[in-house]
Amino acid sequence: MQPETFFRRRHMQSILFFATIFSFTYGSILFTQFDVVRGLLAVPQSFAWAVSNFIPDARAWLRLPTILTRLQETVLAAIASSSIAAVFGLGLAILGANTTRPHRWFSLPARAIASIFRNIDVSVWALILLFSFGQSGFTGFFALFFVSLGFITRVMIETIDEVGTEPVEALRATGANYGAIISQSVIPSCLPQLISWLLYMIETNIRSATLVGILTGTGIGFLFDLYFKNFNYGSASLVVLVTVAAVLLIETVSNYIRRIIL
Repeated sequence: MQPETFFRRRHMQSILFFATIFSFTYGSILFTQFDVVRGLLAVPQSFAWAVSNFIPDARAWLRLPTILTRLQETVLAAIASSSIAAVFGLGLAILGANTTRPHRWFSLPARAIASIFRNIDVSVWALILLFSFGQSGFTGFFALFFVSLGFITRVMIETIDEVGTEPVEALRATGANYGAIISQSVIPSCLPQLISWLLYMIETNIRSATLVGILTGTGIGFLFDLYFKNFNYGSASLVVLVTVAAVLLIETVSNYIRRIIL
């Protein structure tokens, strides 16, 4: 293929791509009757409203102990759901990975569980579990647990398969049984990655737990929903600021731990 023909084809592909994106965007605007000019003009107005209303006042700071208590519940729920999911996820990953599965029939159920639990959003899990547990801490815990289980199982299956079969085959050659192979080769090789993914899930679950709390009436999300619906914007803004500070703190600690173990 001549260079001129190649670049001409790439140029036409780029034009076709952007024309398709523009057509879908313009069609969506017409279909939804969205006023673009009015939307753009509303942006500075929304910032002005947020600055004037979402500022913690003196009454909001008096609620700080209650907010911190609810935040503690949210953080502990995120840590507990992620940690327990990591234990079960590692077990399912050992059964589902091609390198460590006892039999090929174990692989399909483990991968199916990971796919189903991972692809259903945490808010959907919370709505489903509301029928069983109602608005309680169990609903939020299990919603976070199921999503974490699916995600960690998936990434650990890939991690185990990437380790390779050489250490496993070496232990098998020495006559080691299945339990010794898993405990002496697979888990030590995958433990740093497991801890890294566990820390990532804790960070993610703290953010997700806020949304789940709005649905289940628990944790820091419940306080935000309560204050916001009662037009107590000062207290609602303090909830947001405390949550952001907690997420940034935990992210800093987890990044430090990752640098040590990896």
